[in-house]
Amino acid sequence: MQIKEITTNKTDFMDILLIGDEDERMINKYIEQSTIFALYEGNILTSVCAVAVVNNETVEIKNLATYPEYRNKGYASALIDFVCNKYETGFKYLILGTGENSKTLNFYKKHGFKETHRIKDFFTDNYLHPIFEEGKQLTDMIYLKKIL
Repeated sequence: MQIKEITTNKTDFMDILLIGDEDERMINKYIEQSTIFALYEGNILTSVCAVAVVNNETVEIKNLATYPEYRNKGYASALIDFVCNKYETGFKYLILGTGENSKTLNFYKKHGFKETHRIKDFFTDNYLHPIFEEGKQLTDMIYLKKIL
């Protein structure tokens, strides 16, 4: 397993980023300000994590995605651990926003994230089409925070 830091040609990773965020227009709002960490198993890209600096004490995971055939193998967990280790010396907090999906929320909570607040109607107000996960339409953005 190898994690590479991507700082150029980030749009080359658009296909996998679209797994974590279905709207290319939304990805384009944060991709240039983000560092992408790409996890490879051998020569095969399995997962990515886009991280942006929010302020002098906080970094934010903007996108975390794994190709479906590589899920449940620990790749996303490895990326979260990597990001936490990378940023713990210069920052206090790691935050992220996600939809109301119990599987996703439980995954992040297992990694030490705690819910802080919600942005009401984020998905319905900011996406051109409805977003569904596990058969449920996403409406509110749920923010979680972890102390590094």
